[in-house]
Amino acid sequence: MSVGEAADITAGTDIAAEAGELVTSLMLRPWGQVSTSVYETGRLVSLAPWLTGHRERIDYLIRTQRQDGAWGAPDGYGVVPTLSATEGLLAALTRGDLDAGRTGPAALTRADPETDRASLVGAVERGLRVLTAWLGGPLDLPDMPAIEHIVPSLVARINQRVEDLPGQAPIPLPAAMSYDALHVVRSRVRSGKEVPEKLLHALEIASDAAAGAPGIRPTPIGSVGASPAATAAWLGEHGERGERDTHDPARGHLEAVVRLYGGPVPVGLPITVFERGWVLSWLLRAGVEIEVPPEMVADIRTAIGPAGTPAGPGLPADADTTSVALYALALLDAPYEPDSLWGFRAGTHFSTWPGEQGVSVSVNAHILDAFGEYVRRVPAAAPRYEAAIGELAGWIRERQQPDGSWTDRWHASPYYATVSCALALDAFGGESAREAVRAAAEWTLRTQRPDGSWGRWEGTAEETAYAIQILLLTSGHADPRRLEAADRGHAHLSGRAGEHPPLWHDKDLYVPTAVARAAVIASSHLVRRARAQAVQPR
Repeated sequence: MSVGEAADITAGTDIAAEAGELVTSLMLRPWGQVSTSVYETGRLVSLAPWLTGHRERIDYLIRTQRQDGAWGAPDGYGVVPTLSATEGLLAALTRGDLDAGRTGPAALTRADPETDRASLVGAVERGLRVLTAWLGGPLDLPDMPAIEHIVPSLVARINQRVEDLPGQAPIPLPAAMSYDALHVVRSRVRSGKEVPEKLLHALEIASDAAAGAPGIRPTPIGSVGASPAATAAWLGEHGERGERDTHDPARGHLEAVVRLYGGPVPVGLPITVFERGWVLSWLLRAGVEIEVPPEMVADIRTAIGPAGTPAGPGLPADADTTSVALYALALLDAPYEPDSLWGFRAGTHFSTWPGEQGVSVSVNAHILDAFGEYVRRVPAAAPRYEAAIGELAGWIRERQQPDGSWTDRWHASPYYATVSCALALDAFGGESAREAVRAAAEWTLRTQRPDGSWGRWEGTAEETAYAIQILLLTSGHADPRRLEAADRGHAHLSGRAGEHPPLWHDKDLYVPTAVARAAVIASSHLVRRARAQAVQPR
């Protein structure tokens, strides 16, 4: 055996071990592995100063502020986290949370504090300055969940608080927004009527109306809307006044999340089905050999009801999680009838959930995967799904950008949307999709960075992994240009496998870290497999 062959075997063993460890972690951390959120943490600083870890959350917000006074990513993505962090720190400042001698549930008495009052004042002033500049001018906001409600709600809260600050003018509401829809939401919550499930995830926009709202009940694990902020809003001030027992399920859930993350919190938890579906799909599609516990397979199947499955408890069922879970089951040789997806149909395409404002190409690509793979495994089902498969493929092709890429409403990176669409079209789009898939690969080759990486704002391991999959998992993967580009990308990907900046859309950008890690493992496997195939004698 040559040295090179021995190295390939060792590398393959390492990938198998890493993939196995990742799958095991899905069982050990069933709520999911998600990055912390500036937006959500800011809401807890404002709404729940009585909650364990209050000081750590303030420290986190000040530590993550950029030099220009903002929080978050470029291109409008910083507006929501900057509003939330500024309002949260402003709440701490006006309540006097850092004042000497403060007593009570919100008192911050830790010795040798990282943050003093002067640094808190400075962070608030910088945040207000950047918000005034942003909101008073032309503003191009990204398509994020509930952003049309979140921005007005936070502008209003900030302006209520700055009334007590001498010399500080109110910040403007963006020209295209109003408070009208917010008033409607708050009136509905206050009335005690049933609240749509998708609204629960952003219940904090209802302000005081959310506290103990009679039409809302936490899930059995105590969460509201799979969101720490929504859960804190439902608890309201009762937590500080001691009107709710410390063993109340909602408070217990928040305490558990805080302990898990050390103070700051994620934007969404649990995300059990979502995480398992994506991790298994990335790994299995790339041919990574993994041993999936039978109970995980059973759990995924059980989660899919007549209306589909949500990403986790407290969220509405959605077509994206449902289709990826179904696709993973098919790859696991446990195909499950995908008829629950028909409830999301909207003409020739499918919505993420019924009544969705906007459309998603990645959701439709995942439904194409689910239908196509099910028919591949169960050929007798073809008559029921063939027409939809053809319509979906055509709908996705029509939304390809002139440069060969796709963009999407659930991820900031075009590489995610493009890998979703290119892989689905290559597998199930037929001959009419070949040119679209080829164009996607050519776009990927053109946009590689000089250091070998790919990325929207900078080269990232996650986006590089998606680019490699576009090159090596679609027709034409033996093209020497693709092999060379993937090889260069792998060097970058391997060196930054643990770094994943937030790119996924929720109330602010986040990272489902296990999902991003699975994409990196899958792409590493593809590159090593391509290397091995390239040196085999013909």
